[in-house]
Amino acid sequence: QAQLVESGGGSVQSGGSLRLSCTASKDITNYYLIGWFRQPPGKQREGVAALYTAIGATHYADSVRGRFNISQDNANTLYLQMTDLIPEDTGVYYCAADSRSYGGAWYSERPYNYWGQGTQVTVSS
Repeated sequence: QAQLVESGGGSVQSGGSLRLSCTASKDITNYYLIGWFRQPPGKQREGVAALYTAIGATHYADSVRGRFNISQDNANTLYLQMTDLIPEDTGVYYCAADSRSYGGAWYSERPYNYWGQGTQVTVSS
């Protein structure tokens, strides 16, 4: 059974909005850290936003701060609200979670031991 399942991707024009959802198989508070990554075409996967569940602290990549918002609306769903989208936001978006608290920067893949299958976001100019 998949631990994390993303949904909500799609194609939009510049300036548009999308909301991604990540449905977890258990209460998100069981994870130490949960977040969103993306992989633009031809590039490496990068951290976009993350939530430390115990303290409610959120972190964002500089490229999305002020435009994206990470939130938890119920026990097992994480959201990424994306506004003012630009073509550079295009990529496959992944939800990831850390259940072990092994440490590492939130924007690094290292802490995360669960990954979703990804959802495609395409922003056209």
